Amino acid sequence: PKERGEEESDLDDSDDSDDDEGSDDDEDEEELLRLEMEKIKKERLAAALALRSKESLEAEATATSIAMTGNPLLSASGGTGKMKRKWNDDVVFRNQSRKEKGEEKRFINDTVRNDFHKRFMEQYMK
Repeated sequence: PKERGEEESDLDDSDDSDDDEGSDDDEDEEELLRLEMEKIKKERLAAALALRSKESLEAEATATSIAMTGNPLLSASGGTGKMKRKWNDDVVFRNQSRKEKGEEKRFINDTVRNDFHKRFMEQYMK
């Protein structure tokens, strides 16, 4: 003789067998969906990495081109590293004759007779 609790458990077991077939199908579908999601995530990650590497290569190329064009040593003579120089660039006494001889400044210890005071008085007191 089965007791009341045992009968219910037998009925529950029979219902579980039907659910097991459905749950196996559900589990299989969930597994397939999970695998598909992992595949999509991997593809997106790979695409993002490819995009980053492409952007970094482009940035590096632009930085290199800016550096090459911005450097006068490299751009002046086609990248040889030498600049054209005039023959007199290294002369010690260059541009000496071009200076105009002006009045030499004199130092007078009297504030009324010094050159600054005379120019000031001429400029503002006329």
